[in-house]
Amino acid sequence: MNTHAEKMTQTFAPASRRALDMQGSLLMLVFCLALGLQQVAIKWVAADIAPIAQIAIRSMLAAILVIGVAYARGVRLADARAVFWPGVAVGIGFTAEFCFVALGLEYTTASHMSVFLYTAPVFAALGLHFLVPGEQLGLRHWIGIAIAFAGIVLAMAPSGTAGGGPAVGSLIVGDILGTMAGMGWAATTVVIRTTALSEQRPTLTLSYQLTIAGVSLLILAAALGHIGDIRVTAPVLLSMSFQTFGIAFGVLLLWFALLRRYLASRLGVFSFLSPVFGVIFGALLLGEALTWNFVLGGIAIISGVIIVSAPGRG
Repeated sequence: MNTHAEKMTQTFAPASRRALDMQGSLLMLVFCLALGLQQVAIKWVAADIAPIAQIAIRSMLAAILVIGVAYARGVRLADARAVFWPGVAVGIGFTAEFCFVALGLEYTTASHMSVFLYTAPVFAALGLHFLVPGEQLGLRHWIGIAIAFAGIVLAMAPSGTAGGGPAVGSLIVGDILGTMAGMGWAATTVVIRTTALSEQRPTLTLSYQLTIAGVSLLILAAALGHIGDIRVTAPVLLSMSFQTFGIAFGVLLLWFALLRRYLASRLGVFSFLSPVFGVIFGALLLGEALTWNFVLGGIAIISGVIIVSAPGRG
C-alpha cells in the first residue's frame, strides 16, 4: 500500500535504527498480512460497491484522519503551501495507481493484482537511474529488471482458464492495468526523490496523496454512476472499515513507525511477503484459480524486484 516504501523512508527527524527484533518482525508480519488482504477486500464486495467507489471513499475518510495526525505532529498550512506543486504531482501519481488498481480488479483477479502492483520498485529504479545522480543501475539491477520483465511476460501469457475464472483476454487487460498501477506507484517515488517532498514529513506527503485521490476518484465514481449503485451490506461495512482504518490509515502509519526504529533495507525485503500473501488469500478466500504460468511468472517478478531492491551496489 502506497502507500509506499520509498516515500516512507523519508523521516522528519533522525533516529537510530536497528536490525529487526522479534517485535519488529511480528509487526512487519501484520503489515504484510494486511497489504496482502487489500485487493481481496476490494474484490470481495465489488458486486455491491464498485472498486473505484471503495477507494474514493476510503481515501477521503483516511485523509481526514491523516491530516489530523499531521497537524498533531506539527505540520501546518505553510508547510503544505511550500510543497504545493510536488504535492499535487505525487497526489496525481497516487490517484493513477489506485485508479488502475480499481479498474484492473474488474478484469483480473486479486491474486494477479497483488503481484503486478509490486512491479513498482522496478519502474522506480528505472526512473531514478535517469533522473537522480548516484542512483544509476549496476549489472545486478539490470539482471533483476530482466528477470522481473520476463516474469511479467510469462504471467500474462495465455494458458486457458480454470475453475470458471476470468477469460484469458480479461485477465490480460487487468494484468496490464495492474502493471500500470505499479508505474503510478513508481512515479510517486520518483517525484518525492526529486523534489522538496524528500525533506518533508511523510504524513504531509500522505495527506496530499489521500486528499487528491479521494476527491478525484469520488468525481470519477460519480461520473460513472457508481455512487448511486452502492448497496450497504454487512460485508461492505466490514471491508470498508478494514480498508479505511486498517490500510489507508493504520498500515501506513505503522510503516512510518517501523521505519523510525528499524533498518529500511531489512523492512523492504520483508515487505515482499505482501504479494505472496495476496496470492494465497486470493486462492483461499475468493477461490481464485492459479495457472502454472502465473505462479512461475509471479515468482520471477518477485525475485527480480528483490534483486533490484536489495541493498548494496550492483
